[in-house]
Amino acid sequence: MKIDERRFEKLLENKEYIQLREDLIQMNAIDIAEVLEEIDITTALMLFRMLPKDIAVDVFSYFPADKQKEIIACITDKELQYIVDELNFDDMIDLLEEMPANVVKKILLNSNYEERKLINQFLNYPPDSAGSLMTIEYVDLKKEMTVKESLDHIKEIGLTKETIYTCYVTDSNRKLEGLVSLRKLVVSEENEKIEDIMNEEVIFVNTHDDQETAADLFKRYGFLALPVVDKENRLTGIITVDDIMAVIDQETTEDFQKMAAMSPSEEKYLETNIFTLAKHRIIWLMVLMVSATFTGGIIRRYESVLQSTVLLASFIPMLMDTGGNSGSQSSTLVIRGLALGDIRLKDAGKVIWKEFRISIIVGLVLGAVNFLRIYYLEKVDFKIALTVSMTLVVTVMISKVIGGLLPILAKKMKIDPAIMAGPLITTIVDALSLLIYFYIASSILVL
Repeated sequence: MKIDERRFEKLLENKEYIQLREDLIQMNAIDIAEVLEEIDITTALMLFRMLPKDIAVDVFSYFPADKQKEIIACITDKELQYIVDELNFDDMIDLLEEMPANVVKKILLNSNYEERKLINQFLNYPPDSAGSLMTIEYVDLKKEMTVKESLDHIKEIGLTKETIYTCYVTDSNRKLEGLVSLRKLVVSEENEKIEDIMNEEVIFVNTHDDQETAADLFKRYGFLALPVVDKENRLTGIITVDDIMAVIDQETTEDFQKMAAMSPSEEKYLETNIFTLAKHRIIWLMVLMVSATFTGGIIRRYESVLQSTVLLASFIPMLMDTGGNSGSQSSTLVIRGLALGDIRLKDAGKVIWKEFRISIIVGLVLGAVNFLRIYYLEKVDFKIALTVSMTLVVTVMISKVIGGLLPILAKKMKIDPAIMAGPLITTIVDALSLLIYFYIASSILVL
């Protein structure tokens, strides 16, 4: 349940902490974390300590890194050790990755040899790899086991595992041989062998595969969990859907930032220093500003055409904006299609042909409406109206084809397609639209 904010504030003001505790433990752990995050650290720590230990651990896992640091700085080693011991292994690794060296050292000192070995192994995986996301808390079975033995095994260890809905079958060397779902176990005969009911066609990722590869498999197959193996095909861990959802959000945010011509950042907007935000934006803006000088060069080159018909200059913003918008529409759809796997590199021809046909329809409609508007309503000379409208048709056609093609070329060149988005395409299309405009103007008005 959600907390009543007015009631909470009143209880907090009256220092009715016992009642506050009762209200909090009725809530979901993530909602408790959100509430405690909003109040001062002294009160938050007191309420956090009043929570039942199992709830407190879950709440701690939902705190952002800065809040976790504050809590760790204020609690005793014994309290910290309990939290670390009870956290899911993947949450503990996430915690250690965010903590300063002195905190990590403190946690490692209180861990046994096997735990330290595992922790160090996980911390050595590349930051955005499948290995850095996985947890070791999975259920593994042997193919010689019966269904009854497997269910008994799950009942014995299930509460300490991240998920029990998919169980993984391994040999004596931990090599992945297959998987079996809990549903399959429940409906099968007790004396059946696991090897007779397991699925040997297992989809997995390697520990060093990029996290985006894992995310694509989750989206494609609708997995709840995905096994992770090492280079010798030994089961090392699993990635669960809750962890991959965070990756999908992160990758989507990164794409949006690149599409807006900014360097990607994982920090929250309101918590990021203004100089950091400026640094992320200024490089691309500078590149785009310098590249925009090409449009100035084109205008200077055709200065004589503009001087002979000054009215032409008034239509330049409309032509450049329409071209940029047309290209951005196409690039946005293609970039998203590439991200979702709906469009592949081999579909480049189909995309170009589709965008070309769309551009003809859109260009002719916009050109016709523009001609009627400026010729009949604005009483512009027929030749100028024709020049502007023809330029508009050609610009839209070229913009849409370029907008559809550039993201695919970027993907082919192993560059993030999101880079080929609005600002960059607009800069390219601006230069092309001006070249087309002045070429058509020179042909129609001068000859």
